[in-house]
Amino acid sequence: MSYLERFIATDNLIAHLSPILSNLVDASIKANYAGFISVSAITVYELAIKDIFIDFSQKKNPVFGAFVTKHFTNINGKIKIGDLRGQHIKLFGDKYLQKFDKKLKIRESIILNRDRKSLHDCYENLITCRHKYVHGGNTTLSFEEVIDNYQIGKEVIHTLHEAMYR
Repeated sequence: MSYLERFIATDNLIAHLSPILSNLVDASIKANYAGFISVSAITVYELAIKDIFIDFSQKKNPVFGAFVTKHFTNINGKIKIGDLRGQHIKLFGDKYLQKFDKKLKIRESIILNRDRKSLHDCYENLITCRHKYVHGGNTTLSFEEVIDNYQIGKEVIHTLHEAMYR
């Protein structure tokens, strides 16, 4: 499956819920939906990241692909940018890490100029929001912020794909 297909379910969920929640007055219900969307978004990110690494390795060699598939079975939330850099990309070599860093820096600059938001912060804030919601029932972002951070955070995943592309 293409990593892009992973985004479809969460994108559809957001498209369905956004008009409904825009008129919702109850802040606690809206916060629960924000937490729910953050869980969906981070799950999608995890699956997309797995797909990227598995697809990359299978194209290199089927045996390598089988090894990487097994290795990434338990990624379990280890998807912060530091984790991607230090635990995942680095396993494939410095060439791919440097490529990722270079492309991420360019994307960060574009988004900062265009949206006045940090790509890094949006991506990491969404992960934190999901963690706080799952482990404590609280959210750190509003529903609108979750959606915004999810859309901007996708750029980290696109950057990873570009960096790992042969």
